[in-house]
Amino acid sequence: MKLSWQIFWHVFVWVLLVGFFMLIVHNADKLSTENLVVLVLLYGIINISLFYLNYLGLIPLFLDKKKYGIYAATIVAAVIVYGFGKYGIGLIFKQFILTRAKGELISFGHYFLTTVFTSLVFLFLSAVLKFTGDWFLNERIQRDLENQRLSAELAFLKSQINPHFLFNSLNSIYSLAYQRSETTPEAILKLSEIMRYMLYESNDNKVDLEKELQYLQSYIDLQKIRFGDKAYIDFKVQGNVGSQQIAPLLLVAFVENAFKHGVANNPLTPIRLLIDVDDAHLHFYMQNKKHMNNRDTVGGIGLNNVQRRLNLLYPGKYNLVVNDEMDTYTVELSLVL
Repeated sequence: MKLSWQIFWHVFVWVLLVGFFMLIVHNADKLSTENLVVLVLLYGIINISLFYLNYLGLIPLFLDKKKYGIYAATIVAAVIVYGFGKYGIGLIFKQFILTRAKGELISFGHYFLTTVFTSLVFLFLSAVLKFTGDWFLNERIQRDLENQRLSAELAFLKSQINPHFLFNSLNSIYSLAYQRSETTPEAILKLSEIMRYMLYESNDNKVDLEKELQYLQSYIDLQKIRFGDKAYIDFKVQGNVGSQQIAPLLLVAFVENAFKHGVANNPLTPIRLLIDVDDAHLHFYMQNKKHMNNRDTVGGIGLNNVQRRLNLLYPGKYNLVVNDEMDTYTVELSLVL
């Protein structure tokens, strides 16, 4: 909260409290206006000054620095000084402050104890406000730091996707070029379209699901170019995808993994990919036959990356089941968009 707003709310609350107290005292004791002004305003200013002495001065100077002994001694000294000060002012305005209804004077001891109690109440309130405000401030700072940390981690995870994807795609295109395939230029063009999406359209936290699925289709098309007429994938999308959004580059790792480690050239066991969208729920299903001789010698980061991003972006809103069987690999992801 800005300083100007803090000052406004402090002034507003004090005016409200002092006005309310004046109304209560006036109705209870039937004091004259002059007596009421002297009693409430003068002592209100004194007690409020003690409130801010502790709130702005003593707590930050001593208590926040864990100088408990000095703080306690200073509080005792402040209460005593304010007690004598209040009694001195009471002597000046004796007829308004120290005189009882029957004309008797209030004793020093009785009045001093009353002022000590009042001072302790204001000191307690200032401490409560200070500690409460500091607690909320620290909580907000911790939330901001945590959000910054998570944002940095998400940015790092997302930055890993591009080199990882590019590395695998360039390997595929290299194979086409090595074979002097006529589809090499088409593959390079398709890769440029994919990279354009990754660089310019996937920078937000959420993207249109329809665009993300188009990107997924482009990746599949690139792999089909690589395999030629021997790539078999059954890709179906069901439901209304036009009004939904999803975190970008979230599903491609599963498809990439299927092409890297699965059998894509057997028409009897095609890669099966089904995406079903119902209201704000997405169900992703992928199954592929495993290629026993196709192992990633470098080590994959894609699936671990997706798992971590799901934990950060969709905590408690997803269910991921991976079945790694002897000859079949299945992924099922249920996601609340």
